[in-house]
Amino acid sequence: MVDLIGLAIPFAYLGLLVGSLATFSSLYRKRKAAKSTSLEPWFGPHVQRNIYLSLLHFEPQPGQDKATPVPDSILKAALLQRAAEDIRRILAIRGAKQPLSQLLQRGSVGDDLWQRFLRAEKEMETELRDVVEEANAFATNWGQTIFQSANEMVNNVTIRERVAELQAKGRADREWWDKERESISTKFMQELDEEGPPGSSKPASTGAGNSDEEAVLVDAGGPMAGGSTAGSKGGTVKKRKGKK
Repeated sequence: MVDLIGLAIPFAYLGLLVGSLATFSSLYRKRKAAKSTSLEPWFGPHVQRNIYLSLLHFEPQPGQDKATPVPDSILKAALLQRAAEDIRRILAIRGAKQPLSQLLQRGSVGDDLWQRFLRAEKEMETELRDVVEEANAFATNWGQTIFQSANEMVNNVTIRERVAELQAKGRADREWWDKERESISTKFMQELDEEGPPGSSKPASTGAGNSDEEAVLVDAGGPMAGGSTAGSKGGTVKKRKGKK
C-alpha cells in the first residue's frame, strides 16, 4: 500500500518552494519596474515632440466652438524638427553605449545608470516608430525618408555652428594680433628714442691721436732718412777717390 502521507510531504515541500520562488520573482519584478520608472530620465524633456503634439491637438480658444485648424505645412515642419531632435539623441546614445558598457564591466558605474540608458534606448525605439507613423499619415512612404531629411538638417546646423565658431575665433585672434603688433611697435619706438638719432653722437677729440701718429711718423722717418743720407754721402766719397 502506497504511503500517501510520505508522498504528500515532498510534494507539499516542492509546492511551497515553487510558490515562494514565484512570489519572490513577482515582487522583484514589480520592485525593479517601480525603481526603473522612478529613475531620472537619460535625456531632458522632448520639447519638439511636445510642440508637435500641441499643434496636432490644438484646442479651441474660450468662446469658440471649434479650434482653428493648423496648416499641414506647419505640422510637417514641426514633425521634421521632432525627427531632427531624435537624430541628435540617437547619435548621443550610439556614442555613449560602448564607453558605458566598458565602465559597467569594470565596475566604475552602477547598475542604475545602465538601467537609465536601456530605458532611453527603448523610449527612442518607440519614438522612432511614432514619427514614422505620423509621417506616413501625412504622405505615403514619407516615413522612409523623413529621417534622411532630418539628418541633413542636423548636419547643416552643425556646419553652421562650426563656421560661426571659427569666425568668432578668427576675429578674436585678429584683435589679439593687432594689440600685440601695436605693443611691439610701441616698445621698439621707445628703444629708438632712448638710443637717440643715428648722427647725434659726436666722436671723441682726435687731437691726441693725430699728435701720436705724427710722432710715430717722425720717429720712423728720422733714422731711415739719416741712413739714406749717410749712404749717399759715402757713395759720393768713394766715387771721388776713384777719380783721383
